[in-house]
Amino acid sequence: AMYMVEDADMMDTKLSMKGTYLAGVSLTQPLYAGGRIRAANRLGKIGMESAKESERKERMQVIADADNAYWSYVAVLKKVELLESYAQQMDTLFAQTEKSVSAEMATSNDLLRIETKRSEITYQLQKAKNGAELCRLALCSVTGLDFGTGISPADSEISVAMPESLTDDISQRPELILLQKQIEAREEQVKMARADILPTIGLSAGYIKMKGVFDAGNGVMAPFTNTMNDGYTTALATVSIPIFHWGEGRKKVKQARIDVDNARLEMEENSRLMKIEVRQAIQNVTDSHNMISTAELGMRQADENLRVMHRKYDVQMCTLTDLLDAQSQWQQARSNYIEAQSQFKIYESEYYRVTGQLDL
Repeated sequence: AMYMVEDADMMDTKLSMKGTYLAGVSLTQPLYAGGRIRAANRLGKIGMESAKESERKERMQVIADADNAYWSYVAVLKKVELLESYAQQMDTLFAQTEKSVSAEMATSNDLLRIETKRSEITYQLQKAKNGAELCRLALCSVTGLDFGTGISPADSEISVAMPESLTDDISQRPELILLQKQIEAREEQVKMARADILPTIGLSAGYIKMKGVFDAGNGVMAPFTNTMNDGYTTALATVSIPIFHWGEGRKKVKQARIDVDNARLEMEENSRLMKIEVRQAIQNVTDSHNMISTAELGMRQADENLRVMHRKYDVQMCTLTDLLDAQSQWQQARSNYIEAQSQFKIYESEYYRVTGQLDL
């Protein structure tokens, strides 16, 4: 749009155009742009798909972190229960030994050794409770809860089950899909660069409205006066053909193709690293499951050993040292079993994350 606010002097002739305006609207439709429009649309779609995969990647990482914090919290709480049970055993043993000392069937040194063990268990129990509080805070942090929120785990027991199949397929992993999208985007950028050196064809249509009075004169006489109040419809076809750009366009195309090759090499390298990561995750899941079986066997043996030692100690067929060792082995065997179970759950979540299945 244009509006004249002053007259104009041209070669001693005054051209009166004050109050004249010109306004118009134009619509341009490209018919062919060397493939630039199609490539740009495709780039937009790739960008949206990449954004979704990035979101899925972050979501899986948050889930994995939450699983890690949750099972660590469950494991520490179970260790707190274990130490409390261990403390009750020592309290019972202390009471029995007190009676034995009164009956001169045990020495005060035995009582002192038990008291020392009780202090050690109390120390371990306090450390476990502090660890449980730290795990609770970590779980609140990763889940976005207020740090004062109390958390009661839904799993009173840690149940484990080996996945039906452990595959090293990484086709669903968002990191790999993002690398594939990067190659696709680079390929579209090659088309964009090529379009800069190809002809473009367009069609435009418009409407112009002009209104005003044109007076031309030299102050003595007016050679002409013309009043206009018309509208005009226009149509225009354009063809633009790049002729010579000093090789700039071809260099851009060549650079874009190099970027595609670099993106492919990056995907190949990272794919190998991701496959190694998956194989390590599979090994961790398998080994931790075997560790559970080993720890379970050790726990049963420790239970039986403690039962036998209690019976022998009651009839004075073993020493207090033997009984205390059996109780210590019992506590350690159960602690190992808890650790093996919780570690399996953490490794299981990590396996699903590195194979892109954690949120499926």
